[in-house]
Amino acid sequence: MNMNRMRLLPSALATVVLAATLAGCGGAAEADPGTGFVAGDGSIVLLAAEDRVVAPDLAGETLDGGSFRLADHLGEVVVLNVWASWCAPCRAEAPVLEAAWTDLRGEGVQFVGLDTRDTVSAAQAFIDNYGITYPNVIDVDGQLQLLFGDSLPPQAIPSTLVIDPEGRVAGRILGRVSESTLRGLIEPLIPASASPTSL
Repeated sequence: MNMNRMRLLPSALATVVLAATLAGCGGAAEADPGTGFVAGDGSIVLLAAEDRVVAPDLAGETLDGGSFRLADHLGEVVVLNVWASWCAPCRAEAPVLEAAWTDLRGEGVQFVGLDTRDTVSAAQAFIDNYGITYPNVIDVDGQLQLLFGDSLPPQAIPSTLVIDPEGRVAGRILGRVSESTLRGLIEPLIPASASPTSL
């Protein structure tokens, strides 16, 4: 990526992004035994509007028996989190994701999980245990994750994409998220019309 084309960030967000990036660079990525997946390195990317590409139209069945299609959420900021029940950093970040979703869900933001290379029973137990209320798409064989190969390394988990209201990939976090970093990527993308009215 041409770093000269990266959008200049407001100083507060730049501090959050830099701190989170440095925190993730302290050691080598570790493989999850038996899965071949590698923990993310903590890196964070926020793309300038002119560098964003349209996200694949993710569509699939959700763990609660419903369905989800990314195209149905144009006009909203979509946070796509790739996870699995066997992933320790996924367990650690689950409460953070749920807290952010609970706080932002009325502001033009939609969260969706992509449970990859997992069993439905283990995934459902994970959702129940952490009280996750946003939809989670089932990706037993990892094929849906591969749709995002241009944006996400296929073996990095957890990974989180932030998709802007035009349906373009605007940001990416490889590894465990913090709420401050996540909000720092989401909030600048929320359409003004979706923000709560000030009294």
